[in-house]
Amino acid sequence: MALHLYNTLTREIQPFETIAPQRVKMYCCGVTVYDYCHLGHARTCLVWDVTRRYLQWLGYQVYYVQNFTDIDDKILRRARQEGTTMEAVAERFIAAYFTDMARLGVSSADAYPRATHYLDGIKRLVAQLEAKGFAYASDGDVYYSVQKFTAYGKLSGRRLEDLQAGERNTTEALKQDTYDFALWKGAKPGEPAWDSPWGRGRPGWHIECSAMVKEALGETIDLHVGGADLVFPHHENEIAQSEAATGKPLANYWLHNGMVMVNGEKMSKSLGNFITIRDLLDRPVDPMAVRLFILQTQYRKPIDFNDQAIEAATNGWKTLREALLFGSEYGPRLGFAASSVQISNAYTEQFRRAVDDDLNFPAGLAVVFELAKELRRDRNLLIHEGQAATPISTLAEKWQTLAQLAEVLGFKANPVAPDQPIDQLSDEAIQQAVSDRQAARQAKNFQQADQIRQYLTSQGVTIIDSPDGTTRWHRS
Repeated sequence: MALHLYNTLTREIQPFETIAPQRVKMYCCGVTVYDYCHLGHARTCLVWDVTRRYLQWLGYQVYYVQNFTDIDDKILRRARQEGTTMEAVAERFIAAYFTDMARLGVSSADAYPRATHYLDGIKRLVAQLEAKGFAYASDGDVYYSVQKFTAYGKLSGRRLEDLQAGERNTTEALKQDTYDFALWKGAKPGEPAWDSPWGRGRPGWHIECSAMVKEALGETIDLHVGGADLVFPHHENEIAQSEAATGKPLANYWLHNGMVMVNGEKMSKSLGNFITIRDLLDRPVDPMAVRLFILQTQYRKPIDFNDQAIEAATNGWKTLREALLFGSEYGPRLGFAASSVQISNAYTEQFRRAVDDDLNFPAGLAVVFELAKELRRDRNLLIHEGQAATPISTLAEKWQTLAQLAEVLGFKANPVAPDQPIDQLSDEAIQQAVSDRQAARQAKNFQQADQIRQYLTSQGVTIIDSPDGTTRWHRS
């Protein structure tokens, strides 16, 4: 069975066919950088990280782009609250993003475009839409005319006649129709603004991604992914903008991951159940247990976070980790080395058949845990009886197969010295944390800077601030 994916656009599971042979252009709607990343961001980033890993394992060359929205009302409100600038807020939380994702083991994207870096492309796209009659200027703003795009609603299934218009406010008075949306917003006093053919202002949210996809990946891409909350209006509006401008499909496949619940309720700050990634990992919870918790649920379904679920995932990770360490613990004693070990085609084919069915990572995990439990059984026999029940060549094959499949899913378990913390940070993660701290200090958020220092100290890392403003670090 070849890879099949559920396409939100067609509402069907379809065989995956790329535009160019064995090449994938993939775009993920990233975060708006006004606060720390939460569990919803963790799920989105982990699911599409593993999707990318899986495609690469299948032999595809994947070019993966994930954007940052660094122009937004929420960022501006945060800047005003803190008495700083929108740029300073964005830089601080972009640094925090990289720290959090490094702790979770999320691989870096190939590119991280930001709205502020693509303003020329945004303005070109707005001008193109205006020239084609899909956009109109109104008192310094520019709006997209939804009525002009006859296919509007094809992603979400919504119809214009079903979109109820509420009371018209001052902004809506500038629109031809209530459901038209802003491509460019005229400058308001005290807000950041950039020059444009329509006057000084800033881009609307939806146009940012359309421009970044076009500039970074081209007019049509293979995969456009993100959280289910983005289907409407964000992704619907992206389609309307991009396809009106180019006359071509924006993406051939649209994939969306389900939402995160907390104890059966929607996660929100107002309910007091809002959990950031760093809050969770600082409990502490093992990052690999978080990865396991997320991958145990089919990616399109909602997932419920609670203490029992994360405890079960922690116990599951302990089982998997023991099996992953089998080779380093017993390989030399049993006489096999990783470089000389073959993998089991039977298990890898079973794994592939499972995951090829719309990225069924839970079924793929079942294969991984079957291997892990078999290795754990023989590990216990080696500990208590001095020999395993399975032939050495078979043990080596199973361990190497487990290691490869776990790597596809992003699980890592490095051998640990007796006096070394189990989850020792990588050099990359440390450097990101140091950058995160420097951004906090520049923003005069000294409480956050001290928290980062304390976290690094707890992980066995000492940081040294030099009089010239540079920071060095070393492992204690």
